[in-house]
Amino acid sequence: MRIGIDLGGTKIEGVVLDEHGRELLRKRIDTLQSEGYQAILQKIHRLTMQLEADIGQTCTVGIGTPGAISAVTSRMKNSNTVCLNGQPLFEDLQTLLDRPLRIANDANCFALSEALDGAGQGHGVVFGVIMGTGVGGGTVFNGRLHQGLQHIAGEWGHNTLENDGPACYCGQRGCIETLISGTGLAADYRRQGGADSVTAHAITTLAAQGDAVAELTMQRFFDRFGRALAMVINILDPDAIILGGGLSHIERLYTEGRERVAHYVFNDEFITPILKNRHGDSSGVRGAAQLWRCDEI
Repeated sequence: MRIGIDLGGTKIEGVVLDEHGRELLRKRIDTLQSEGYQAILQKIHRLTMQLEADIGQTCTVGIGTPGAISAVTSRMKNSNTVCLNGQPLFEDLQTLLDRPLRIANDANCFALSEALDGAGQGHGVVFGVIMGTGVGGGTVFNGRLHQGLQHIAGEWGHNTLENDGPACYCGQRGCIETLISGTGLAADYRRQGGADSVTAHAITTLAAQGDAVAELTMQRFFDRFGRALAMVINILDPDAIILGGGLSHIERLYTEGRERVAHYVFNDEFITPILKNRHGDSSGVRGAAQLWRCDEI
């Protein structure tokens, strides 16, 4: 049996999968950054113990986290759950749970889940895309997650797309994340005179209703999506691309967005499938559980 833990900003979710990837049990507990690092450790421990008690046996544990483990310091970095940054999360959890662990970035967990038994099943090289509050990604080669030498593989959201674009928290300007995330889409709409309170979801609705500002915003969004994803395809040339995160529900991404990708890809044809995820919000926690499965492939 495999336990997966998805460490989010406001919740910690746990799932138990059997050897065939079937979900047996799921639990969720709320958490807040303001409670601090030690409280998060204790909640992960408590959730794991509860899952094992309910299932009646000891399980392997994989954990999906925002951010990544630094290859230099072995401590957390780049996490938007900021109380984790600089902390020896992997070592502390192994000690607390008294067993070996697997840990990976949440976008990598998404990509692994979708590659193994989701929308990317049967494809050799899968690039999983997260487009939500931020933009991230992960790469899976023949069922094995590729985290990279520096644990930054898939971080396409922090490549510069527009040199004069919005400032990013990473210190650069015009990062992909600042332009095609949910927050980036809403910010672009505001820059063109749109209302401050309008969300990314509402912008897509307004565009469908004929709102001119919203439609122009969506056209910029599709073009930026095309340029950004074409960079990945020109380098990796994956067998399939799987979209996840809240913006993956924008149906026009699979038609107009795909057309813009095709326009920028360095080839005379574009046959790469761009697919919607199969497991939805469960992909991250399922992928965390399946970090151990990679050892068996």
